[in-house]
Amino acid sequence: MTMEAFGEESFGEEPRWQPPRERQQGWLSEEELAEARGRLPILYVEALPVRVDHSGRLTEVGLLLRSSPLTGAINRSLVSGRVLHGERVRDALMRHLEKDLGPTAFPVLPTAIVPAAVAEYFPWPGERLSDPRQHAVALAYVVPVTGECQPRQDALEITWLTPEEAVEDEVAADLEGGRGALLRQLLHHAGAL
Repeated sequence: MTMEAFGEESFGEEPRWQPPRERQQGWLSEEELAEARGRLPILYVEALPVRVDHSGRLTEVGLLLRSSPLTGAINRSLVSGRVLHGERVRDALMRHLEKDLGPTAFPVLPTAIVPAAVAEYFPWPGERLSDPRQHAVALAYVVPVTGECQPRQDALEITWLTPEEAVEDEVAADLEGGRGALLRQLLHHAGAL
């Protein structure tokens, strides 16, 4: 064990053990991730960014445009990403919202972080929700945003649609892995349909 594994000492305090920096972040190498994906379900968070009016009624739904890691095609998507080892679900959700929507989106998370839906993706075809890379379980949320959304990293843009436009067949077909069904479920949960 290296000295880097220990936290800094303050006068009068016991040293705190911390994992090495590369493990603090909860990242897996590409090889480790591929092996884990083949052996166990991976936990994700997914979020549907929405705008609400002064009475709390959902008025707009934000869908990201991004290049698919699976096919390279351009598709619509929800905010999504893995929960890292040792990371709280709330922190993972905020990290992915900021990563995809930018630091000025100002998402409003509920005090109780209970998901609006639990989505289970299987790696074989014919399932309602699928991801050929892995068996994944996603905690899905409807998250109001109050600020300016400026997509970053692999998100190319965000399109704001009415709830009715968001559930049209052509939009649902543009959401990879069956997420059109998840989008409908989230909008039902939010009382928008």
